Amino acid sequence: MFRLETEVDKGRQVRLQRRLRDSNAERSEVLRALRGTASSKEVPLHVWGLNEEGLLAGGLVGRTWAGWLHVDLLWIDPGVRSAGLGTQLLGRAEELARSERGCGYARVETWDFQAPGFYRGRGYEVVGVVPDYPPGVTEYTLTKRLP
Repeated sequence: MFRLETEVDKGRQVRLQRRLRDSNAERSEVLRALRGTASSKEVPLHVWGLNEEGLLAGGLVGRTWAGWLHVDLLWIDPGVRSAGLGTQLLGRAEELARSERGCGYARVETWDFQAPGFYRGRGYEVVGVVPDYPPGVTEYTLTKRLP
């Protein structure tokens, strides 16, 4: 029999991640070949947009792994939206991911009320749609091949 626990346990989480990574590498030739390479490490990538006073006007938080840029967060201050800062932040992140980290692709998840049109306008294509996540909202996954 098994005993189930629901507590948050960081030590077990780390062990679980390690075991899943090992299991995946055993079952996937691609992931096995990736191990130990520069691309196997997940590396943060941050780009900040500051106004003339040095205050945060926007920012992009992402990470690179396995030849992919993953955009986790992109936010622009409402007072400067439509001024091109989002395009600059995304473009800079894509350029750094491509030129300094060897990434060939980028991906992002966004909700229907956020920015799917923004990403499509910059060459991203919708590859996944999750309706009602959360209820009443649609989540989109978009990808782009980096030039």
